[in-house]
Amino acid sequence: MKVSAVVVSHNHAAELARSLPELVTQVDETLMIANLPGSIGEVPAGARVLENVRPLTLSANVNLGIAATSGEYVLVSNPDAIPQPGAVAALVSFADSNPRCGIAGPQTLWPDGTWQPTRRRFPTVRGTIVRRTPLRRVRGAYEQRDHYLLDERATEPVEADWLLGAFLLMRRTMLEEIGGWDAGFRHYCEDIDLCYRAMQAGWERWYVPDAVVVHDYAAVIDRHFLSRHTLWHLRGMARFVRKHPERLLEL
Repeated sequence: MKVSAVVVSHNHAAELARSLPELVTQVDETLMIANLPGSIGEVPAGARVLENVRPLTLSANVNLGIAATSGEYVLVSNPDAIPQPGAVAALVSFADSNPRCGIAGPQTLWPDGTWQPTRRRFPTVRGTIVRRTPLRRVRGAYEQRDHYLLDERATEPVEADWLLGAFLLMRRTMLEEIGGWDAGFRHYCEDIDLCYRAMQAGWERWYVPDAVVVHDYAAVIDRHFLSRHTLWHLRGMARFVRKHPERLLEL
């Protein structure tokens, strides 16, 4: 089996109704994980559902999906990520041609068709302070050009530090080598940690613009400074730094 898709839903039945029809036709198996009762509506033919007894972190759910599937590649897709025709095939074709590609991510667009910057640099101390405090009001959430690589909208495949975890194709052998996703992250920074550990193990992360996905990104922490999501993000960054203290030297 080539590609197994894992979709975790936490009360996202409405989003799944739009994204699943586009996803299931592009993969070999689809596993949906209901993190809460009622999180999944109509189940497409051939798809499977795993219902949690109690809610788990996103990473723990992804690891459940990895263990319950068998594809050479595992595709993690957010409920609000809609792959355009040929998106998965483009990612797989690139990864097949580049055996050290452990993670491949698509070009991502907002629903209005504008570009969404999902290829990013690993966080620095100064950059994190700017993005997560009122300092970002000076230029806006996406005005840190270096972090979001806003001056580098690639039209050909290019390597990345990390890629937003909304839609990622991952090589199973890489996941087995690095131990999957870290279930200790509650909701934020698990994708940064995944890509960082992949880098440490010698696996490449690639942005593949021929693959296109429309993503209705909530971006809660970019709109509000004080919320429970802000706390979750701070906890995630603290865990990332505890695991990788050398990042404190990156100012």
